[in-house]
Amino acid sequence: QDTLVAEYNDLEGVTKIFNEHGNDMAAVIIEPVAGNSGCIPGQVDFLKGLRALCDHYGVLLIFDEVMTGFRLARGGAAELCGIQPDLVTYGKVIGGGLPVGAFGGRMDIMQHLAPAGSVYQAGTLSGNPIAVASGLATLKHLDWNPSIYSSLEQNTAALADALRAVLNEHLDGPYAINQMGSMMSIHFGVDVVKNASDASAADLDKFNQLFHFLLARGVYLPPSAFESYFLCQDFGNTEIEHIVQQMKEFLQGK
Repeated sequence: QDTLVAEYNDLEGVTKIFNEHGNDMAAVIIEPVAGNSGCIPGQVDFLKGLRALCDHYGVLLIFDEVMTGFRLARGGAAELCGIQPDLVTYGKVIGGGLPVGAFGGRMDIMQHLAPAGSVYQAGTLSGNPIAVASGLATLKHLDWNPSIYSSLEQNTAALADALRAVLNEHLDGPYAINQMGSMMSIHFGVDVVKNASDASAADLDKFNQLFHFLLARGVYLPPSAFESYFLCQDFGNTEIEHIVQQMKEFLQGK
């Protein structure tokens, strides 16, 4: 009863909620690139509109960058879209493969945390030395090798473009491929996916068929159409060519 849910990338709908409840709202929490309906980038005008609404009503803007933080860029999706949130949550990449979470934000907000402030935050695994050491090593590696991000973007975009070419030639029906940085996803049966409703309208059976077809041929997609794909640094032309060939054979019914 204390949470209001809005459609992703629908600034008009969010504005209506602010007009009705803005004076009572504490925060807006959003993934700047949604990753649990496939990969759905937040449209820049939508995210800028959220920033403006939050500023107008004195509401905190919180970016959930558990998936995108340090994956899409050194400064996460916030860097790519040029929008500064008030608070940010992190996970996944910052653990270097081990479970860890973190959050940060504006100095005036963070100073409310103990020992500087009165808000106590602690947990059994907080500051776990093994996870923190792994995460620190990962972040140092990214600092020392900033070209990783441009390489990931180029390879993921190349895969997306190559798959579009094959789908345009061999698929009888609409599809959508969303991609941002090293994240992407394929949706059959729809030509635009900008929110969870669009993703739910896609042809899930066809995705399941594709998943099992590719799995048998050495390509392991996420097992759900509602998950984003994450490409890694070792992914290159050889892998792109293999995936594209397998997609072609899938569409040809081989």
